[in-house]
Amino acid sequence: MKDIIGGEKLSTNLREWRRGLKNGIPIALGYFAVSFTFGILAKQAGLNPFEAVFMSATNLTSAGQFAGLTLIASSAAIIEIVLSQLIINSRYFLMSFALSQKIDAKTPFSHRFIMAFGITDEIFGVSSASSGKLNPYYVYGLMSVAIPGWALGTLFGVISGNILPPRLISALSIALFGMLLAVIIPPAKGNKTLTGLIITSMVLSLIFSELQVFQEISSGLKIIILTILVAGVAAFVFPVKEHTYE
Repeated sequence: MKDIIGGEKLSTNLREWRRGLKNGIPIALGYFAVSFTFGILAKQAGLNPFEAVFMSATNLTSAGQFAGLTLIASSAAIIEIVLSQLIINSRYFLMSFALSQKIDAKTPFSHRFIMAFGITDEIFGVSSASSGKLNPYYVYGLMSVAIPGWALGTLFGVISGNILPPRLISALSIALFGMLLAVIIPPAKGNKTLTGLIITSMVLSLIFSELQVFQEISSGLKIIILTILVAGVAAFVFPVKEHTYE
């Protein structure tokens, strides 16, 4: 009996991993385009291919990496780099809290630890949209294709250097925004509440970026404030009924 149960569990995990692998392909393609630009900038900042790829493979954060690269290029102190990364990437704490509500309560720490490492804005969005309980192996599938896409894009960017024309580099730099739109638009179709929240978030984000009073606040902290503000109001005004995941 134990062998049968173990075999079914293995089959389920493999199926979830393959599903994550398939759903992660668009993320990987978008990551390749964005990290390509990062690789070019990394070379201009003096990083060699190994250093640039190692940075991409261990950080998995576009905003954090670009900010970190700027600080490295300006010879900033290590403590300054560490604190800036902590602030910019603090939004992943919120994402981890949210995903922890979708996984089984008995999920071992080892699975939680690996899943936490792989959380990015896009992986979080796709994982959140997955129906039912979130299987760790589904997230592993997303990570298995998304992380190599990010690292390979960086490698090709470093190797290419200044070969590509500026217009093409500029086009690659906005690829991430297109990918984010691809993540949030499908769930918003037919959902007026979610559509309204997305528009509200965009308007508030514009206000935070343009008003002089908010100029001294880092981009990461702005994201945290907006996330708590919008999500908190939405949870209070539009409470979601609990679902039983099977």
